[in-house]
Amino acid sequence: MDNPSDTIKATSDSATATSDNTEFLASLQPDAFDAVIVAGGDFPTHHVPLAVMERVRMLVACDSAGEELVRRGYKPTAIVGDCDSMSAEFRAEHTDIIYKVEEQDYNDLTKATRFCTERGCRRIAYVGATGKREDHTLGNISLLDFYRRELHVDALMLTDYGVFIPAAGETAIRTFAGQQISIFNLSCTQIDGDGLRWQPYAFSAFWQGTLNEAFGESVTLRGDGNYIVYAAYKL
Repeated sequence: MDNPSDTIKATSDSATATSDNTEFLASLQPDAFDAVIVAGGDFPTHHVPLAVMERVRMLVACDSAGEELVRRGYKPTAIVGDCDSMSAEFRAEHTDIIYKVEEQDYNDLTKATRFCTERGCRRIAYVGATGKREDHTLGNISLLDFYRRELHVDALMLTDYGVFIPAAGETAIRTFAGQQISIFNLSCTQIDGDGLRWQPYAFSAFWQGTLNEAFGESVTLRGDGNYIVYAAYKL
């Protein structure tokens, strides 16, 4: 599979949780992501991020998120960060998987991303990157564009409600009829697209691109710069 964002197919409220999960996993191949990075925000509860976490080969935690993963029965491949929010006891018990990065030019999410890219990972999903702190949430979402441009990562951020997809140029996304789609313009002077209820344009404010709606099974967007797409899982 070339790009994990091509596989995102959300499901409607009318489906049961079991059929939602089956439909999503049918469109998402087990090797869709090289790594999942777990941040220290709200731990995921929705089946979509949980399913991706359970099937990935490399599960990397940002600092204290490692303690939460272990407490919930997961076995992280690595825990990366400045280690300032982990207990001394936990650090002592997991020294073999802790990679301390003391520099403060980047946050723990970026340190974990660099850790993964240095080991050949290019398709990365982020979970637990929203919630708790609104400033961290905004910062983490904005970093998706940086990871795509500067670190050449095919990145997705999975929450309990939907998925954030950094994009540039032309992007095709699998959708369902009535799915809520939001477009956050970063640097485009022109944006258009197909498959949406309202024609997008080069929005000057983030709120202007929110709450659009997909007509059917796909949406195609075309921009002359960078933008971030949000697709809700359910109606």
